[in-house]
Amino acid sequence: MGQKVNPNALRGGITKTWASTWFAEGKAFKDHLHADIRLRKFIEKKFHKNGVSHVEVDRKSDKSVKVTIHTAKPGMIIGRGGSEIEKLRSELESVARQAVLINIKEVKDFANNAQLIADNVAFQLEKRVSFRKCMKQAISRARRIGSKGVRILVSGRLGGADMARREQYMEGRVPLHTLRANIEYAQSRAYTTFGVSGVKVWVYKGDVYDMTPVQNEPEKAQAKKAAPRPAAKKQA
Repeated sequence: MGQKVNPNALRGGITKTWASTWFAEGKAFKDHLHADIRLRKFIEKKFHKNGVSHVEVDRKSDKSVKVTIHTAKPGMIIGRGGSEIEKLRSELESVARQAVLINIKEVKDFANNAQLIADNVAFQLEKRVSFRKCMKQAISRARRIGSKGVRILVSGRLGGADMARREQYMEGRVPLHTLRANIEYAQSRAYTTFGVSGVKVWVYKGDVYDMTPVQNEPEKAQAKKAAPRPAAKKQA
């Protein structure tokens, strides 16, 4: 049953950081969890076609929340002169019911990102592009960038067939049983005239041999400040 496990959940804290960074007790935990779900659903629905890879939520206090949006098209979210970012902040504050700080990060290797690959394949299926063509093109682009292995699975009434089926293509290696393997997993949906088709993508980017827990960027900065500086050598 190893292939049935979500690779992202299995490698949390080993090769991947947590999507939400905060601590809460009692009722506050439930409130923060539902707020995170509302924020992610709102962002995914609003920027479904703007190449959003994933969303990170960080809470240092109960009064404010920091939302980091990883996207391949930051200009579409920020807008000309930052006109759209203020509108987005007010919308997120109404959803989260607290102050929101927005941080936008660009995803440069978008052709090697599992979520963006899945969204792109789903978008092409909605445009009635051949599922074999879009799957092979996505795999070839990811392999050219440097991924060690890519696997794409599409299910549904492919090509308007009367009976639903599953088709998959794979190149390279995708070792799901190796915990040190840096594997990205994502899924998306294509709403076609024949029904809903599911898209699943696995991208293997290599092994991580340093098995220490993954740190976020603020934790890395604090660790560097706390590290003692080496003593200066005296010159004779």
